[in-house]
Amino acid sequence: MRQPWDEYFMAIAELVAKRSTCLRRQVGAVIVKDKRILATGYNGAPSGIAHCEAVGCIRGKMGIASGERHELCRGVHAEQNAIIQAANFGVNIEGATIYTTHQPCFICTKMLINAKIKKIIFKEAYPDKLAIQMLKESGIKFTKLK
Repeated sequence: MRQPWDEYFMAIAELVAKRSTCLRRQVGAVIVKDKRILATGYNGAPSGIAHCEAVGCIRGKMGIASGERHELCRGVHAEQNAIIQAANFGVNIEGATIYTTHQPCFICTKMLINAKIKKIIFKEAYPDKLAIQMLKESGIKFTKLK
């Protein structure tokens, strides 16, 4: 029996997450439209910058709790990298669905809203109440995959 589409694309997001260099949480994202993959992303330091696995985790060293102070991190989030990849290659993601291994944070949520993503499907919850509030307000469908 064939895998349902949501499970198929989430499995690909999980595979993409294996490229992550984050010491705290490996996240993968896949942007899909019309059952076709448009872009992928995983969390890690910007190109040409030392990764956390090489220099350590700033957030861990500072004792910053999960879901707080997102700006204090060397890494670019998986959702951000997927949006950047699409932009770099001139791929229109308006109206697309993003599959991500973890619920997007507040910063990524704002970017997904402005990128006109229509649906977010995630596997693991993330402690960011403001992100959930903004998603509800935006009208973007967001679903936790079971």
